[in-house]
Amino acid sequence: MTKPHNKLAGLYVITDDKLSGTSLLKHVQLALEGGACLVQYRNKTSQTSIKEMTARSLLELCRAHDVPLLINDDVDLAASIGADGVHLGQTDMQLKEARQRLGDEAIIGVTCHASIDLAKQAEKNGASYVAFGRFFASQTKPDASPATTELLTLAKLQLSIPICAIGGITQENAPTILKAGADMLAVIHGVFGQNDIKHAATQYAQLCV
Repeated sequence: MTKPHNKLAGLYVITDDKLSGTSLLKHVQLALEGGACLVQYRNKTSQTSIKEMTARSLLELCRAHDVPLLINDDVDLAASIGADGVHLGQTDMQLKEARQRLGDEAIIGVTCHASIDLAKQAEKNGASYVAFGRFFASQTKPDASPATTELLTLAKLQLSIPICAIGGITQENAPTILKAGADMLAVIHGVFGQNDIKHAATQYAQLCV
């Protein structure tokens, strides 16, 4: 059994093939051992067959740690392997269609950039959580529109689903983000770009307690 949606809190790691390469499974395992509560498989470059093979292996790994696995953007892949859900951008499949495809129990997150209105609409349409960002300089999406900590505070007052923060979140600035209202810290480089992945994950996870 995976964790229920109201337990979506803590360290949320997002994979990066450029950082992990052929060590992706080992890197995710270390992040899980360090306390990651949610894993998103994000791969924008590989062939469909490679993505499916990797996603199936990741799902098996996440199941062993009782942690949900989400697929970035790809509802078809999530459905075919039985992943726990997906994360959707504003230009991806419509939330209602994804919910219909994946079922009521699927975890579906939606990128809302810096918009409370988008977040409210996502919640109304059945999102499991919303993600705001970027909050700081991001290596993955350096040109993404900035979001503020005030946005998190306002969102916390107006939304009833978990809030995820993403974009340049480090161990140093994470406390500010959490204090402002974030339930989850979405991290890529801060975990997978470190020499000691397990230790980095542990440090983030402890900040969320």
